[in-house]
Formats: sequence, structure tokens, C-alpha cells
Amino acid sequence: MIVLTRLNRSRFAVNPDLIERVQATPDTTIMMVDGATFVVIETMDDVIARITRFRAGVLATAAALVAAGIEDTRPATPVAGGDS
Repeated sequence: MIVLTRLNRSRFAVNPDLIERVQATPDTTIMMVDGATFVVIETMDDVIARITRFRAGVLATAAALVAAGIEDTRPATPVAGGDS
């Protein structure tokens, strides 16, 4: 999750995987895949940088797990409807 700030200074967290697009018109507007929109005080470049840092953190955590020998993170029991 990344933390952003609405124009009224309230903070909220959003899953960056669900962001469809970000535009500056002139306020930065975040459009989600479900059609929700958020106007935030951060610049478009700042939002993109936060998304980049979030994704880099995910990759770094995955690399650390592999390095620690924790490669298989599948559930111990099969998930209904999933491949085993």
C-alpha cells in the first residue's frame, strides 16, 4: 500500500496494483480500476515514485526470502479450485 493525502489533508492508503492511471489536471487525480477517483496533494511524479518504491520493496522482500531459503510460499494445503 502507498499512503497519499487528500486535499483536505486526510491521509489514506491505496493498493498501487489497482491504480489505472494518474493525471495532473492541475491537481493530481488517481483513477482506480473500479472507477473510483481520488484527488491528492502529491504531485504525479511523487505518486509514481511511491509506486516505484513500493514495487522495489516487494521485489527486495522476495529476493530476501529466496536468499534465506524460503522459496516455496504456497499454502501447505491445496486451495479449493486451485492447482496443486
